Amino acid sequence: MDLTIREAEPEEYDLLGEITARAYLGDGLLPGADDPYAARLRDVPGRAAVAEVLVAVDDTGTVLGGVTYAPPGSLMCDVAAADEAEFRMLAVDKAGRGRGAGEALVRACVARARATAGVTGLALSTQTAMVGAHRIYHRLGFARTPERDWAPVPGLTLLTYRLDLGDDTGDGPGGDRGTTAWG
Repeated sequence: MDLTIREAEPEEYDLLGEITARAYLGDGLLPGADDPYAARLRDVPGRAAVAEVLVAVDDTGTVLGGVTYAPPGSLMCDVAAADEAEFRMLAVDKAGRGRGAGEALVRACVARARATAGVTGLALSTQTAMVGAHRIYHRLGFARTPERDWAPVPGLTLLTYRLDLGDDTGDGPGGDRGTTAWG
């Protein structure tokens, strides 16, 4: 199955917001639907105003998931240094899991970071329970950065990872491989 990664269209914002919130809620990453972070996950228009929101769509045009790519200096950056990009809110609908959408979305963020002059790394925060995502990060060459781990709210420590972009040509971990079309 072919996937396309492209910028989310405004008419997809509500759907992507629901996919993202449902993924976090369904995986037990939020205490309940009334958690304030659920509203932030649903606020795709707000994210799109200050960062790049990407979606993974299958060959029928079905939105399978999305991610927010934040270039250096974006208001969406939480842990990125001045010379780093960051991605956040990676989520794939349950029905779309196991089809490569999550990895394709991360690879698209890597490609965007590599294409940005002066960017030396790509950072992210994740919850300990997001083990499926951790496997993607390790597979693509991200390294844990425990010195950056942080707690946005009491009782929730987020783990951090970073991909060193260095002068890699893109042929190694995180490079553009396979049949995925980058939008």
